Amino acid sequence: MATYVDGYLLPIPKKNLAAYRKMAKVGAKVWHDHGALHYFECVGEDLTPKWGLPFPKAMKLKPGETVIFSFIVYKSRKHRDSVNARVMADPRLSAVMNTMKKMPFDMKRMCVGGFEAIVEA
Repeated sequence: MATYVDGYLLPIPKKNLAAYRKMAKVGAKVWHDHGALHYFECVGEDLTPKWGLPFPKAMKLKPGETVIFSFIVYKSRKHRDSVNARVMADPRLSAVMNTMKKMPFDMKRMCVGGFEAIVEA
């Protein structure tokens, strides 16, 4: 069975990483509790590859920013839709958002998409 993945790229000021990590830990718990198979939040570490388009250039990072590469794995798109509906209604998610004065990253520059896995190993 092919799985389904929601993927995200977020430009984030390095000074906001601690706040983002706090928010992401709550997100991981909430998504898992509602049935997500896997939840990953990864911060850029080696962003100067010898080939390809580097994330900093693609994301048009500003000085002091880095990239969060995030993905959540589901059984299928239908499963994703069901999980996300329950996640969005979960009060733990809104509670963590309400404790923040503002998001730790620029949501207007966030990249997001849903992907059907075509190879799994």
